[in-house]
Amino acid sequence: MATPRGRTKKKAPFDHSPDSLPLRSSGRQAKKKATETTDEDEDGGSEKKYRKCEKAGCTATYPVCFASASESHKDGYDKYTTWKKVWTSNGKTEPSPKAFMADQQLPYWVQCTKPECGKWRQLTKEIQLTPQIANTYRCGMKPNTAVKPETSDHCSLPEDLRVLEVSNHWWYSMLILPPLLKDSVAAPLLSAYYPDCVGMSPSCTSTHRTATTGNASPGKLEHSKAAPSVHVPGMNRYFQPFYQPNECGKALCVRPDVMELDELYEFPEYSRDPTMYLALRNLILALWYTNCKEALTPQKCIPHIIVRGLVRIRCVQEVERILYFMTRKGLINTGVLNVGADQYLLPKDYHNKTVIVIGAGPAGLAAARQLHNFGIKVTVLEAKDRIGGRVWDDKSFKGVTVGRGAQIVNGCINNPMALMCEQLGISMHKLGERCDLIQEGGRITDPTIDKRMDFHFNALLDVVSEWRKDKTQLQDVPLGEKIEEIYKAFIKESGIQFSELEGQVLQFHLSNLEYACGSNLHQVSARSWDHNEFFAQFAGDHTLLTPGYSVIIEKLAEGLDIRLQSPVQSIDYSGDEAQVTITDGTGYSAQKVLVTVPLALLQKGAIQFNPPLPEKKMKAINSLGAGIIEKIALQFPYRFWDSKVQGADFFGHVPPSASKRGLFAVFYDMDPQKKHSVLMSVIAGEAVASVRTLDDKQVLQQCVATLRELFKEQEVPDPTKYFVTRWSTDPWIQMAYSFVKTGGSGEAYDIIAEEIQGTIFFAGEATNRHFPQTVTGAYLSGVREASKIAAF
Repeated sequence: MATPRGRTKKKAPFDHSPDSLPLRSSGRQAKKKATETTDEDEDGGSEKKYRKCEKAGCTATYPVCFASASESHKDGYDKYTTWKKVWTSNGKTEPSPKAFMADQQLPYWVQCTKPECGKWRQLTKEIQLTPQIANTYRCGMKPNTAVKPETSDHCSLPEDLRVLEVSNHWWYSMLILPPLLKDSVAAPLLSAYYPDCVGMSPSCTSTHRTATTGNASPGKLEHSKAAPSVHVPGMNRYFQPFYQPNECGKALCVRPDVMELDELYEFPEYSRDPTMYLALRNLILALWYTNCKEALTPQKCIPHIIVRGLVRIRCVQEVERILYFMTRKGLINTGVLNVGADQYLLPKDYHNKTVIVIGAGPAGLAAARQLHNFGIKVTVLEAKDRIGGRVWDDKSFKGVTVGRGAQIVNGCINNPMALMCEQLGISMHKLGERCDLIQEGGRITDPTIDKRMDFHFNALLDVVSEWRKDKTQLQDVPLGEKIEEIYKAFIKESGIQFSELEGQVLQFHLSNLEYACGSNLHQVSARSWDHNEFFAQFAGDHTLLTPGYSVIIEKLAEGLDIRLQSPVQSIDYSGDEAQVTITDGTGYSAQKVLVTVPLALLQKGAIQFNPPLPEKKMKAINSLGAGIIEKIALQFPYRFWDSKVQGADFFGHVPPSASKRGLFAVFYDMDPQKKHSVLMSVIAGEAVASVRTLDDKQVLQQCVATLRELFKEQEVPDPTKYFVTRWSTDPWIQMAYSFVKTGGSGEAYDIIAEEIQGTIFFAGEATNRHFPQTVTGAYLSGVREASKIAAF
């Protein structure tokens, strides 16, 4: 007969103590008490033998009963029982006596804030550490009392010898339990998680969880559905740095309960028990998003590290390393921050580099701003007589700014553009979803027809997605060709006949796809046209950046060494330093060069590289397409469209035929306040070629004629001002944004982004596989390369 299985102690996932526990911290008292109260053993007369501490390096000889940490044993057990109840209701790990000692009984340690001192002192047991005490503590202070320290110099007293041990590399491995921060600033953002799985103590009121059900894997919430996004009062609603449980597919989000791969690579010592790292990383992120207008320094983080025991000293030492890593990666201390020479964001070890950045668009300026803030010497060479690249705002229209290039932010949650708007104190206009489709002749299309054709349009793309699942690059075909094939097969098999209007509405949706790709669909890869959708994209509102991207661009450029009208002709990286020569013969040299010129210029060999670029990189460059769209903006004497459009931010133009489908497909109202009279429209797909031979006035006449068709029942006045863009003929740009050509793949973006010999680096929207075609993607590629350059 089998004997009943004994009740085994449930072991916490990371069973390490947050420092010596009372075994070390109360060593002398324990020894004294033990020698005074020795018991007779069974043989009589000899001193009681104590089991050695389970940690090999522990110097303590005698244990202390955790209950006797209070005045009486009964009080101690009552306190422990109360604490255990709270811990169990909020936490995931075992509420063991060891955890109780770590969370409730160990003394706090605090550092003297006198610059010439900086010694660590142990606070008496009854004192609760707060950020204010940590910020102001001086040796000899009696926090929470009116008693002032005596006049004697308390700073001259020696520091406890145990403090020195904390810095030793082996010390962290001695911990029995990981440190769990109390009242972390991250707590409101992580209320749906078990606090002890994200580095926080379950005993604090700030970490009481919002929901609990059933069983969950360690660290995650047990919700059957994804938790709603958490909004913290006072924090920008677009800032959501942490994934909520069971949530996925949100760009620039981190799991608060798991280390990312690059974090594990940088901090391998935390791979077995990441709790301390997560506690500090989550705290740093929360502090940054609480105030992103000032640089976050270790000194600003330290007062918020509230944890008992000597482990607080280790946390304070580690937070500096973690903060520098997060700064270098562009996770914090980024955007339009501008720091002076005495405030560089990285230590002096990083400063001994020189960098040349080619191109002053969003990618080049993002990299230059980061590098400058790190303390690295950087020079920007720009071919044009202005900064911004494909960001170029026209402020000559009355009352509004109109972007000749980018002006819309697609998905604002965690978007660095939203961060920079917060830093600058500027607001974006959330674009509404309503878009009435107006036919030539003036009739507004029945929304049910639009809905039906939108469904069929998406169904066509779904069939493309199914088709490509088992296709190689060699089996790729043009997207336009594949859509036509599927459409014809559907008509044949279903017997459905679309009306003429339904066919025109379908063409409208296809024109929108051409706008998104920056090309007519017969050049775009059916296999990889939406390759970036396999990665988490920016969620949330689509907005119009009403003041224009140039506000951000100008702020990024502030204080940088930018040489305008300096087109680069050649880059020679065959020697120890790279030599960069501009068209007038002027030479520059630097240890690193970052190339951020548009894809079209790389394809046309506008810069001569010595040695030549690797064949693999050239193949990738040529496998992408340099997409073109053009814009037209018109100012009118009054808002003739208001009564028909009824406050919508844009309206659509149903094309009369497939050949006209990219010509002024959507008109945007550029004034969210609905006071000024400016419309902007786009020319995409085949229509780009059709206007290339026309002058601006002829394009204007076509656009006004279209508007008069759409508003046939009323008078459409002549515009008082207008512009037509010519990006395709701008010698230093020649494109709008990239796309994957037939036979290409999204991997090309990564190959273009690869550095050469640790000397030549590449950034720009055509190097960002996750976020191509956007200012955000270009900006992030610059941040990415600045991080690589700083680390090299």
